[in-house]
Amino acid sequence: MSTAIVVGAGIGGVTAAVALQRCGWQVTVLERAPELGEVGAGISVWPSAVAVLEELGVKGVEKASVQSRPAGMRRPDGRWVVGAPDLGMELPVMIHRAQLHDLITAEFGPAVTVRTGYDVRTITQDAGGVTVNDDLRADLLVAADGIRSAVRSALYPQYKGPRYSGFTAYRGIADVDLDDGGGETWGRGQLFGFARLIDGRFYWYGTANQPAGTTSEPSVFESWHDPIPRLIAGSEKILQNDIYDLTLPLVPFVQGRVVLLGDAAHAMTPNLGRGACSAIEDAGALGRHLTSATLQTALAAYDAERRPATTKLVKRSRGLGRLAQTANPIVCTVRDGLFAVGGKLVALRARK
Repeated sequence: MSTAIVVGAGIGGVTAAVALQRCGWQVTVLERAPELGEVGAGISVWPSAVAVLEELGVKGVEKASVQSRPAGMRRPDGRWVVGAPDLGMELPVMIHRAQLHDLITAEFGPAVTVRTGYDVRTITQDAGGVTVNDDLRADLLVAADGIRSAVRSALYPQYKGPRYSGFTAYRGIADVDLDDGGGETWGRGQLFGFARLIDGRFYWYGTANQPAGTTSEPSVFESWHDPIPRLIAGSEKILQNDIYDLTLPLVPFVQGRVVLLGDAAHAMTPNLGRGACSAIEDAGALGRHLTSATLQTALAAYDAERRPATTKLVKRSRGLGRLAQTANPIVCTVRDGLFAVGGKLVALRARK
């Protein structure tokens, strides 16, 4: 039986473990944290990622999530710029990260072994396999250890790696009673978005331009339109994280018997809401190629499929982030006007 080591047990890592298990592989998942789990925040799962999870046998995603209600883009004073339906956008399902993680790990069978509290220090490979810390060996290693991937750094020591986007992000779960479809509000150098979860609570996020490493509070949003102040006030815990993505061009996702997946391969800003979904799609593609080809051919096909696709997403997300976070009042006025006109044109075309 073929064997694999998956480094990192986030959304991408556990999905990769399920995909490899379905290919008939014996899988060892290594997680540095003392236990499995995900941070307390929401996540948007787009139809393409939902389809991959269904193909892998992951059950209950739709039942544990809620379809996004009609939403759109507003100004800080509450005036609508454009509605999402007017732009012809597909809508994701919203789910708590921890719930999604539990649904995926529920598919672990006897072929998957999890080792927590394990710190990867060294990786060596040869023609016959990959060795981790001189005590674990497998035919394949999948690095799903995040944006600051130790595996990627070992493979490509000259690569610049993470790049600060220029803005920080706040996230929270609010237990408030609202009748609002959510969406995003774009200001000058700040952005706020929210969406309902299946249990009735709301996941929200805000971004603000500031130097890296600055600890701050989302007080700038207290003067924005309702229900933004209520969402912040109704949150028991608020997380803050500076936003980074990976320097372009991305490094090859495959080197020998080592594969990069998820943020370790293509970390992007959250502006498109595609980061975790791309990791899920990586895992689906890896399993699909391994099922139909030899190891070397499968890994080459995986890189050829996923690196160009995710490079485009990194670029698009970065560009959208720059547009959303601009603080120039003239650019903001033009930006909002273009979105409004674009929405009207799309809606008019749809009626015809």
